[in-house]
Parts: sequence; C-alpha cells; structure tokens
Amino acid sequence: MIRKIIHIDMDAFYASVEQRDFPEYRGKAIAVGGSPDGRGVVATASYEARKFGVKSAMPSRQALQLCPHLLFVRPRFDAYKTVSAGIREIFSRYTDLIEPLSLDEAYLDVTEDKLNIGSALEIAKQIKQAIKDELQLTASAGVSSSKFVAKIASDINKPDGLTFIGPSKIESFMENLPVEKFFGVGKVTAKKMKNMDLHTGADLKKLSEQELIQKFGKSGRFYYSIVRGIDERQVHSSRETKSLAAEDTFAYDLLIVEEMHKELEKLADKVAVRLDKRQLKGRTLTLKVKYSDFTQITRSQSFATPIAEFEDIFEAAKALLENVDFDNKPIRLLGISLSNFREIIVASNSGDPNQLLLFD
Repeated sequence: MIRKIIHIDMDAFYASVEQRDFPEYRGKAIAVGGSPDGRGVVATASYEARKFGVKSAMPSRQALQLCPHLLFVRPRFDAYKTVSAGIREIFSRYTDLIEPLSLDEAYLDVTEDKLNIGSALEIAKQIKQAIKDELQLTASAGVSSSKFVAKIASDINKPDGLTFIGPSKIESFMENLPVEKFFGVGKVTAKKMKNMDLHTGADLKKLSEQELIQKFGKSGRFYYSIVRGIDERQVHSSRETKSLAAEDTFAYDLLIVEEMHKELEKLADKVAVRLDKRQLKGRTLTLKVKYSDFTQITRSQSFATPIAEFEDIFEAAKALLENVDFDNKPIRLLGISLSNFREIIVASNSGDPNQLLLFD
C-alpha cells in the first residue's frame, strides 16, 4: 500500500500569532525574541521582516542592521502552546497518526483517514482551511508518500502553500533538488558536497552507497536511498523526549555569583515544572554558560538516581557553576537541561504489584 503523508508547517508561527492578536503589528516587520539593544537572537521573523533578510536564530544586532525599523516582540509561549493545541485538535479529526516536530509543524499519516476521504491532497486542503477559519492563521502543506519528500514539499510554496509530489514524480524531483535543499544538509555539508562537484540529487545518485558512506559517514546511506525515492520511516504518534531545558539571555551581563544563583533558581524552577508535567526524571544535568563574547561552555553531571525536584536541580546547577572559570568574563546567558530519561518504577494502579512501567 502506498502511504499518504502530509507535512504541515505553520507560516512564521510566533510572529503570525502576534500579528493576529495585536493589530498594531499587522503589516509590520516584527521579530519575536531578541531585543532592540542588540542582545539575544530572533526566534521567528514576520514575512515583512524576512524581505530584508531577517531570519530565525539571527543575532538581534545583525537583524537591526538589515532592517533598522524592525520591531522586537517578547515571546508569549503560553499563547503559542494554546494555539498549537488547537492545531493538533484539527489534525486529530483526520488521523491519530500525528508526529509533532515542534509547536508549529507535524507529520500526519492519512493512509487510512478517520473520515474516509481517501485523498491526502483533499485532507491537506481541509486542514489548511480549518486553520485559517478557526485560528485565523495560515499553514503550508507538503503531500507525498514519504516523510522526507513531504517535508521538503511543504517549504516550496510558502506562505500558505500546498505542494503535492506523487510517487511517480519523486525520483525526478529528488534528482533536480539542489543539495542545500535536502532536509538535514546544513551549510557545512552543502559546501563540502559542492566542493566535490555534487550540486543536485542527480550528482549524488552517480555515487555508490559505499562511496557516499565513505564521504559522509552514516548519512551517506540515507542519501543513497532518498535520491532514489526510498524513505520507509514511519510516522510515530509519540516522540521520545531526549531532554528538557530552560535558558535565558540576560538584560545585562552578569559578573556577580549571587546574581547568577538567582537566575539559576528561576531556570531550575522552569525545568522542574516541565519535568513534572511529563512525569519524567533525568540522570544527567547540564549547565550551559555563554559569555559576553559569545563563547560557550557546558558542564555536566550524571546521577545514580534520577532527579526531578527543584531543590536537586538548583543545587546541582550551583555546584556545576563553581567549576566554571569566569576569568573576569561577564555571563550573558545561562541554561539548565536534564536528559538521560529512563526510569523504571512499579506501577501503582496495576493489578500486578510486580509489573514494571518504562517511562521515556
């Protein structure tokens, strides 16, 4: 059976929510995240700002140079989560096979849809229209028989795009695709490929699987398959949580340890709340430190017993901070993350007192 996969990606999600909720931002170049004093980075830029070259993860200082009239907006993550829940509810009308990648994008497997519509293209159209009617936002969709191609397709006609690439077109589509458009190929790998005179999928296709592995490691095996339209990865309705983190870029650089402790206290509380919501505990705590010159270090500690309580997280973070050499370099960012989630506990409401549950 040929699978029917949809990749939905919201258009400039954070910025679009702000423009929807606040009329004074509509039609304006705005950046969610960052600040007008040049600190921090842009989380999402509106399409009006993108015309000037402003992009996600761009330092605020650079964004202002490109777009001097840029408006910076403080993120409202609770609002974005609420909207994301509404989007997920729309998805669930058509399928339970939903694999979220973030708050604003997800894969859907509609090979067998709940409403017996039968057409993935029609389902994508209905989802886009429902998001527009009910949430006053736009989304772009890619439709194909594999996750890889569906994701690339969703980016082709943004914003408010809909692109269908049928099974018979996949191989030719991949052959003509520039290597920098391959999902997962970053700037460094793309440059490496071009230096090898590999510019398109067709160029990659000329190499044997072994040659690709020799040049690009394990990823070479994936490139060999995908340029031939082979992608058997399933849509998983639940994704394993790898880590939970909280970090903050400060309004001014920190030099006093007591101030750092206050910030770590806030971060530890955020991480503890997020762990509690997911009923998770972690064995590895990592402290992230970014200096005013943008250099960055991390310090980690692993525990024999998983932790999740605020006090444990806070004390462990403070202990790791003691091992950081400040050398009179101010701190612009601190972050705490917890990982290595794998706790086995006895099920409390099970008929079998010896039954074990694995939480990932």
